[in-house]
Amino acid sequence: MHSPSRSRRARSDGRLAELDLLRFIAALSVVAFHLLVAFASVWGARPAALFPGLAPVAGLGILGVELFFVISGFVILMTVWGKGLGAFAWSRFVRLYPAYWLSLAAVAALYGVMGAKALDPKLTGGEYAVNATMLQRLFKVTDANGVYWSLWAELRFYLLMAILVVIGVTYGRVLVFAGIWLAAAIGAELLGNPVLNEIVMPRYAPYFIAGMSLYLIHKHGSRWLPWLYVVAGWAISLHSALERVHSRIKVAGFANMPVGDVSVIVTITLIFAAMSLVALGVLRMRPSRLLTALGGTTYPLYLFHSVVAVALIPLLTKTLPAWAVALVTVLTAIVLSYLVYALAERPIQRILRPRRRQQTPATSAVQVQKASVP
Repeated sequence: MHSPSRSRRARSDGRLAELDLLRFIAALSVVAFHLLVAFASVWGARPAALFPGLAPVAGLGILGVELFFVISGFVILMTVWGKGLGAFAWSRFVRLYPAYWLSLAAVAALYGVMGAKALDPKLTGGEYAVNATMLQRLFKVTDANGVYWSLWAELRFYLLMAILVVIGVTYGRVLVFAGIWLAAAIGAELLGNPVLNEIVMPRYAPYFIAGMSLYLIHKHGSRWLPWLYVVAGWAISLHSALERVHSRIKVAGFANMPVGDVSVIVTITLIFAAMSLVALGVLRMRPSRLLTALGGTTYPLYLFHSVVAVALIPLLTKTLPAWAVALVTVLTAIVLSYLVYALAERPIQRILRPRRRQQTPATSAVQVQKASVP
């Protein structure tokens, strides 16, 4: 049933501190996956063999991006509600590009100046320039940093959302939009057409659609159609997540990616359950400086952790045990990411964001909350 009290709360309180924590958990899970499972060339050994007790759990960190996508669907719909196309496009540019460019410069310096070898994308200056547009995958250019792949999915999601913004964002139109996208995603998966797949993103669309539907539930209360989209998104996401994990196991072998199907299903279910609790207002956290800092640190942490790992791990393994190396690397990445957020990203965003003559507390809160993913 529709809950007037929850609807009023959703409209008046744009800030959801619990999403700051969930975003940070998602980023930290990706870091754990890379450091404890994926970064064999960085360690000079298979991380799963170095951390046999942690690898089965850390391997599930590959699904941290899926949590990011659900959060993004939720938050971006919240952001575009009542906003024009120009304002939406500029807000996304200001949100994504400053930290991205800083991370790209760090990657170029790591390999061009420091001469690092692990995870080297081996790009020319022109290819780094193409990466600066964030459209490198459109031009078939290698990502300078492996984590950049998800930003291409985000950009395509924003393009689809721009269509919705032009049409006009209302409850009914969002439901129609989400239904058409969901049907197109299922059709694209069955057809296997590469061009259609690039546009519709059948493997990632269920996460974005579920996030959008959960925001409708948060804003307008529980109704059967948004919940149907959430359940459908969950069911399709199980297939997508299992396929992604299976492809990783196929490349690395189960011993180096020790993640079972049951644990994948449980993880995806927990992601959807946690976001459902957020939508229903059950999972609520009081905003605090700590949670705001964690939320702000998330995007730089996602972008910079591999740079820190490549720079530190080969040096530290000469003198420290593997667990200490991993701990120092994670802490260093978090501290560096916070400094990037506090001393670079946030000041740049303040300069780039247009000043408004009047701003309500709710509007200000939404602006802070609109940080979505990596």
